[in-house]
Amino acid sequence: MIAPLTILEDFFAKAIPSKAEILLLSPFIFIYVLLVAILVCYLKKFRNVRTPYTRKIFHFLIFTTASIFQYRFGLSLVVLFGIIVSLFVLAAVVAGEGFVFYEAMARQTDSPHRTLFILIPLFTTALGGVLINIFFPGFSFIGYLVGGWGDAVGEPVGTRWGKHRYAVPSLLGVPAQRSVEGSAAVILVSTMVAFAGLYLAGYPVPMAFGTALACGIGGGAVEAISNHGLDNLTIQVAAAGIAHVILT
Repeated sequence: MIAPLTILEDFFAKAIPSKAEILLLSPFIFIYVLLVAILVCYLKKFRNVRTPYTRKIFHFLIFTTASIFQYRFGLSLVVLFGIIVSLFVLAAVVAGEGFVFYEAMARQTDSPHRTLFILIPLFTTALGGVLINIFFPGFSFIGYLVGGWGDAVGEPVGTRWGKHRYAVPSLLGVPAQRSVEGSAAVILVSTMVAFAGLYLAGYPVPMAFGTALACGIGGGAVEAISNHGLDNLTIQVAAAGIAHVILT
């Protein structure tokens, strides 16, 4: 019992933001998240961008920012960032249908459970972040990058170019499909972004590329078979776990 308790104590020591971080950085993070929300709302309302795209633009920007915060500043800032993002998302859920930020995130294809398919990914994203920071803390930024970039391209690519579709398990009985084209895009982009992250972290090119390829294939394979609504969890854990196994 000592080792698990030590791991948890270490996690909470790193995860809890200090008073100084809360007071000094919360306003700037709030403004940034507000700008991201305004961007996707503008695209949805005034440019008629479809929800699969606005949802993933938000997803991409949030995950990318989290990976930068994690690598440069540490877990506590990611937690503070995640709390503020969650407040924005929950506010949209409370506002409900017709509110532009809600409509920018809630897919029509998830009816009649549009709200749940905002809340479930929100929870699984947070859970994935907790798990990779407990078990693979040195490579949590890889989990964020693959989850943010790889997973973000799958749905838009599938929506635009997906011709070879396959059914995936789904929560609450909502029919869900992915496409071979979308899954291939997940693997390709995941590999590219994992390589960039590892290279910038100082790993030699051959090691970074080999690990990134494994992360891309593993993350893409897991995303392809994951339940609709759970892939934000599984792809983070798969990518960070693979990097951890190979590089430690």
